[in-house]
Amino acid sequence: MSSIFDRRSVNFFDSSRDINDDLLKQIIDLASTAPSAFNLQPWDIIAVRTAEAKEKLHRLTGGQDKVLEAPVTLIVIGNRSGYDGTNPVWKQLEAAMGADGAAGARSMAENLYGSTEERKIKFAESNAGLLSMSIMYAARHFGIDSHPMSGMDFDGIKKEFGLNENQDAVMLIALGYFDSTKDLYPRSPRRAYEELVAIV
Repeated sequence: MSSIFDRRSVNFFDSSRDINDDLLKQIIDLASTAPSAFNLQPWDIIAVRTAEAKEKLHRLTGGQDKVLEAPVTLIVIGNRSGYDGTNPVWKQLEAAMGADGAAGARSMAENLYGSTEERKIKFAESNAGLLSMSIMYAARHFGIDSHPMSGMDFDGIKKEFGLNENQDAVMLIALGYFDSTKDLYPRSPRRAYEELVAIV
């Protein structure tokens, strides 16, 4: 529970502290337990670590320095066609519930998520959003700070990082350690239950 309340969006990262590959793997493996529609997991991640890739991403985020300071920034990608028959999850589902059951589920998914371009986009973005929040909580569990970013050149990232026509950058997440020489703003007030919830 504490990792939920401890998580903050950190603007300044200590560039002298790295996140090794094993720790990054642990964060992603924990985060990938996030729910998704039909367990289709229509997402991918590009981990931006090299100086060259950071410079490229820095330009595509309007010069947000946290991209250069953080040891890694994740490009969370949503797949607009992740419901289709090429997704290997359907084979797993077929093994679990039989061919007819899997075919019915796949038909339902195609109707729910693939019938219009708007639905394809919502499918990709909503599922990638679930993964993104899970990544930030998983990172905090391992003592890693984070900052989500949606201010980016979406088309530029698609081109410069080689995404295919059905892949969209949904979120950037800088991961690292807060630079303790800087000040972190106090947590801003959040809307409470009474303001948020309408019971019908």
